[in-house]
Amino acid sequence: MKFFKKMKKTTAAFGVALAFAGTFAAGIGAFNTTSVAAAEIKDMGTSELNLDVKAGLAVDAKSGQILYSKNAEQVLPIASLSKLLTVYLVLQAIHEGKLSWNQKIVPDEASQKVSQDTNLSNVPLKEGHAYTVKALYQATLIYSANGAAMALGNAVAGSHKGFIDMMRKQAQKFGINDAKIYTANGLSSSEVGDAKYPGAPDNAENEFSAKDMAIIAQRLLKDYPEVLDTTKITRMKFDNGTDQTEMENWNWMLKGLAKSYTELPVDGLKTGTSDSAGACFVATVKKDGHRIITVVLGAKHTSQEDLSRFEETQKLMSYVFNNYNYTTLKAGMTFKGADSLPVHDGKELTTKVALKDNQDVWLKNGVQTTAIKASVKADKKLYEKDGLQAPLSKGQSVGTLALSIKGQDLAYLDGATSLNVKAKTTSEVKKANIFVIGWRAVKGLFNK
Repeated sequence: MKFFKKMKKTTAAFGVALAFAGTFAAGIGAFNTTSVAAAEIKDMGTSELNLDVKAGLAVDAKSGQILYSKNAEQVLPIASLSKLLTVYLVLQAIHEGKLSWNQKIVPDEASQKVSQDTNLSNVPLKEGHAYTVKALYQATLIYSANGAAMALGNAVAGSHKGFIDMMRKQAQKFGINDAKIYTANGLSSSEVGDAKYPGAPDNAENEFSAKDMAIIAQRLLKDYPEVLDTTKITRMKFDNGTDQTEMENWNWMLKGLAKSYTELPVDGLKTGTSDSAGACFVATVKKDGHRIITVVLGAKHTSQEDLSRFEETQKLMSYVFNNYNYTTLKAGMTFKGADSLPVHDGKELTTKVALKDNQDVWLKNGVQTTAIKASVKADKKLYEKDGLQAPLSKGQSVGTLALSIKGQDLAYLDGATSLNVKAKTTSEVKKANIFVIGWRAVKGLFNK
């Protein structure tokens, strides 16, 4: 009987200990689960390369890592760079089956009238004549045809206003909230005639930042990489029904054109020019297997033959490839100070963690992988009181490693200031038995 009473007291104490331990652990909170607000993009690389443009940006096309920035978040007129967002929505409609390449479109009156303006970049569209979606798409990208872009937008949304609303909504989906959008082609409100957006001032123009344009270009290349099949075309003829228009690509960095450069095989994307915007260019190049996107806004434009935007783009691309090394961090790599996480109810109280997958990063010349610092954050869904809930399998994703580099600023288009990658366990962690768990609770109680 005495033994039974003693057991009852021990069991009661054990229950209190478990409850207290649970309350104490809950009070500690989860391990490093706070979120970090997106940071502003500060100028990067301007002391080494001061481009003669109002704004400039260079990013890795895949990761969005920023490799150069100058006034990257300043909202500026962008002229025909607007057509990249128009083209994105056209390709989206085609992929969703709402348009087809061979579908015939009879341009509406406003689009047809704009296409006849010889002061603008255009292929002349004849009244009442039908054109394929493919032909209008090619004219929009290769020759920056303003009437063609409007006709496409009207076909996608049913009206010019409807298409502008779609452009605004899509920009917001991309996280772009500072842009001003009034036309499908980048012309001012007064230049599109009856297609003018209701209530817009006559002098209203599309305005985006260099960051905004890089985001659109990155998504365009990611979601619809076939766009490069058209943007790399140097020359093509447009059949307007009775005769043909010779279209030479305004991207003079393409092979065989005025500002091509053998070391930089540029294959896209889009130019833009207006009195208020100056000369603008969103470009992309794949060199040594690595693709980057560059943006220059507000370069000099003294005449139609001015090569400034291409010269500044060449400087920017050369700067990236000459000053950075593309480096792959191998899966399984560990980082001092961020190589373990606590475990709840495990046979072991911690688990070793490492980089789950190969991860690419651009490192400045002279910066070694030993300069990479890390912090680790556990996955909140796997966290229980004071650690990851056991059992855990080997190679299981258990959190995120935030990598920074000593001697080099890291910044990304999404606002991150560290390279955030998945962390995995390096070995299995089995769950402890009930007696070990109970003893830890009791021991923890009496050690407090």
